[in-house]
Amino acid sequence: MIKPLMLAAPIAAAIVLAGCSTGMSSADYDKLAAEVTKASFQDKNLVKVDRLIQDENMALCSAAEVAGKPLDEKTTKAIEDAAMKTIKWPADGKFLGDWKKGEAVAQSGRGSTWSDDAKVVNGGNCYNCHQIDKKEISYGTIGPSLYNYGKLRGVSDPTAEASKAIVEYTWGKLWNSQAYNACSHMPRAGHKGILSEAQLKDIMALLLDPKSPVNE
Repeated sequence: MIKPLMLAAPIAAAIVLAGCSTGMSSADYDKLAAEVTKASFQDKNLVKVDRLIQDENMALCSAAEVAGKPLDEKTTKAIEDAAMKTIKWPADGKFLGDWKKGEAVAQSGRGSTWSDDAKVVNGGNCYNCHQIDKKEISYGTIGPSLYNYGKLRGVSDPTAEASKAIVEYTWGKLWNSQAYNACSHMPRAGHKGILSEAQLKDIMALLLDPKSPVNE
């Protein structure tokens, strides 16, 4: 049996040869590139090939990125409006949990990977893209620094009316980032079920609780 990974190289070679001999269109290249990608993956434990299937919004964003130009204003607004409607607010009306638990969620990149057991709880893997607690020296820079997140936004009391806008924005951004940025690369942690409501509350506390080391 030929494994999918073994098929990737021949298909890639076919793309190059076909392009040289037939003058393939960009659509043809896209189709063949998709075949190469699919051939390079296989179902393994929790991870299935269907993860390669994009929803309509992601497909639109990918097409715009490949074309090297931003989405038009109408499409951008449509994506953001649709994403906003997916946001589920805390059932009990409380947005903040325990920042210590939030730090653990932010540090963890486990869960839903091919090597994980189904019982492994998902982490947020937040440090992969952001600086958060200044004591952590290993973090990514794909996203902006979140150090002093609440402090810089004047959140001295997350339960106060004056803090409502930033608290709700932060929750919405974590739930479905496309509500505020149509083609955001940030995982849609709530909408896609990556993190539970309780985990999101803990992340919220990490970012907004004045007692969190993030805001010291």
